[in-house]
Amino acid sequence: MAGGVGDAPRGDGELLTIGAFARASRLSPKALRLYDELGLLTPDRVDPRSGYRHYAPAQLERARLVAWLRRLGMPLARIRGVCELTPDAAAGAVAAYWAQVEADTAARRDLAAFLVDQLSRKDTVMTEPLTPVTMRCAALTDQGLVRPAQQDAAYAGPRLLAVADGYGPRGGPAATAAIEALKDLEHRDLTSADLPAVLEEAAHRAHRAAPPANEASGSTLTALLRNGSQLALLHVGDSRAYVLRDSGLFRITHDHSLVQSLVDEGRLTPEEASSHPQRALLLRSLEGGTAFAPDLQLLEARPGERYLLCTDGLTSVVPAGTIQAVLTTADDPDQAVRDLIRLAREAGAPDNVGCVVGETVAA
Repeated sequence: MAGGVGDAPRGDGELLTIGAFARASRLSPKALRLYDELGLLTPDRVDPRSGYRHYAPAQLERARLVAWLRRLGMPLARIRGVCELTPDAAAGAVAAYWAQVEADTAARRDLAAFLVDQLSRKDTVMTEPLTPVTMRCAALTDQGLVRPAQQDAAYAGPRLLAVADGYGPRGGPAATAAIEALKDLEHRDLTSADLPAVLEEAAHRAHRAAPPANEASGSTLTALLRNGSQLALLHVGDSRAYVLRDSGLFRITHDHSLVQSLVDEGRLTPEEASSHPQRALLLRSLEGGTAFAPDLQLLEARPGERYLLCTDGLTSVVPAGTIQAVLTTADDPDQAVRDLIRLAREAGAPDNVGCVVGETVAA
């Protein structure tokens, strides 16, 4: 601990009671007791008989730093680490933390905007009839420039969009089987069906047919099933779905990966996650012997929207802003998927790429 920012020699001047130290540091006595228990701010002396805590005036610098970092919202475990650093290193750690906060805030802002849009649509649906829609669509896969085999699969039909990203020795067949398990939904009568339930049951069939866990093979699956203006979204793994509307491009899936869980916990920044050595490790997927727990959503579609389903071979090398530009300017879904694949290849295409674009148009 010696030499860390906020550290100073103790014992210079008269010791302060916990109440006096709390007033001087702008920390409550309750907080000081907690920080003592955590080893973050240990009193200079504790009376062996009464248990009263006493602090040295020189500890105020560290206490004030702790108070400032708490006002930033920094977790206590991270504050402890910052307090052990030299001033220059601590400054870098605070800057890195704030960059993460801003990235997280941007992601939450996008999600909030999407939810506002969705809820506003639901209110409109109650008062105004929806415009019937149909869908123009296109799908394309590419092996990329590095992988020895193609393990991505993609499908685009007027009622079903789907992508799957296989992994392991039997990843290619697993991804293809996942898509095949959904294809018969194109021809089913879904007029009165519970769309999410129908899509989930088809995906369950794909999961039951997945390679056993001892083969370390499986697949992601992200799919949209349409009936009229309703869209059911099913997602498991780290492939992604986006929707482009008048209000912007929204990512409507959340990665089921180790690095995403570390980002959610504040242990990695999004930038660190993109280069993490375990970024390909999935927490949920279609793999035999594992629990099947997909995310399910029900969306209302309107004419003029574009939906993108893609594997991480695209999103890992093509920025979201570029994806939005392509979806906005492409003449049709076919051009959009070709342009996205081309951009992935121009960026080195270290992985297989699978893209599906669907555009809703008035029926």
